[in-house]
Amino acid sequence: MTTQDTNSDLPVLGVGLIGYAFMGAAHSQAWRTAGRFFDLPMRVHMNVLCGRSREGVRVAASRLGWADTLTDWKDVLKRDDVQLMDICTPGSSHAEIAIAALEAGKHVLCEKPLANTVSEARAMARAAAVAAQRGVRSTVGFNYRRVPAATLARQLVAAGRLGVIRHVRAQYLQDWIVDPEFPLVWRLRGEEAGSGALGDIGAHIIDLTQFITGQRITGVCGMTETFVKRRPLPDASRGLSASASGGGEVETGEVTVDDAALFLARLDGGGLASYEATRFATGRKNGLRVEVNGERGSLFFDLERMNELEFYDATDDAEVQGFRRILVTEPSHPYLSAWWPPGHLLGYEHSFTHEIKDLVEAVAAGNDPTPSFADGLQVQQVLDAVARSAADRGCWTPVDADD
Repeated sequence: MTTQDTNSDLPVLGVGLIGYAFMGAAHSQAWRTAGRFFDLPMRVHMNVLCGRSREGVRVAASRLGWADTLTDWKDVLKRDDVQLMDICTPGSSHAEIAIAALEAGKHVLCEKPLANTVSEARAMARAAAVAAQRGVRSTVGFNYRRVPAATLARQLVAAGRLGVIRHVRAQYLQDWIVDPEFPLVWRLRGEEAGSGALGDIGAHIIDLTQFITGQRITGVCGMTETFVKRRPLPDASRGLSASASGGGEVETGEVTVDDAALFLARLDGGGLASYEATRFATGRKNGLRVEVNGERGSLFFDLERMNELEFYDATDDAEVQGFRRILVTEPSHPYLSAWWPPGHLLGYEHSFTHEIKDLVEAVAAGNDPTPSFADGLQVQQVLDAVARSAADRGCWTPVDADD
């Protein structure tokens, strides 16, 4: 059995992971690592990895460190050695798996966005609320909250260092589907992904800006666009398009999600905000950027310089005012005391390790982890408002809110 045992007296948290691709690998690394750097209050057992391909999941389990494999997630529900289910599947299956897991008494970590629709997300949030009364915990995986510089930004805002928030600007820029010959993978199909850049990467900047500012989006004015309407169908054996794999006549399918989304927003604290999410920013690989302007100062975070936070303090004397670069690697910074000496940088994967640390600590303490399924529902409602606004020629659209 694969374990992270440091103290045999600690209670065990057996984990079942559903999905083993990009996010499954990132989550696996986090489950392997968290207990080796942080003093967790539970012993993590990576008990079972689940995927549809019997051979594929077997190879992945050996590589990623899982003790056993299954090909049907419903069988994971029956495992007495699984207390938590980690869902890393396409959004179309999130609601079914998460609700069944919660009803079976399993804690749940579900990747973002929470679901493909508001109705699915609402059902998940209701199931989570009922399960919480029985001590069953749930959270949605917005990992960028756990980047130390982003958490530090939240702390500075909460401490009043920026004063009243006036403006928020957020971008998430990628270019991985600029080539029109890129195949029609599941992320480009609405029935599986729900939406395109809007839900996949736009959800991240919606959550991150609300996390940093402590304010919620109340209304939006948006537009979306699909630049490449049809794409080659993938070669099922290799994930390539027929043209890329040297095939004959290329069969294509319709792209049923957006390639880019832009929207303006109002925050419940009175500030204005702008958001841009695109997979067509040629030359940009993972350019997530957030700037917050307040009456007393400003913050700027760039994921491609994820160990840095820029801070402007307008209360400084005029002759020394200017954006200062904070290298977020000191032991006093969020999460950093468990890692390396100052100046030794962290990477993308650490955000997932911090996510697992916080989740295990919440489960052990009997607390509801954050972000909650209710938080995930609220992000879904913003996404829905943007989509409705774009469909209605960019008209102003309030964001629906649940209690």
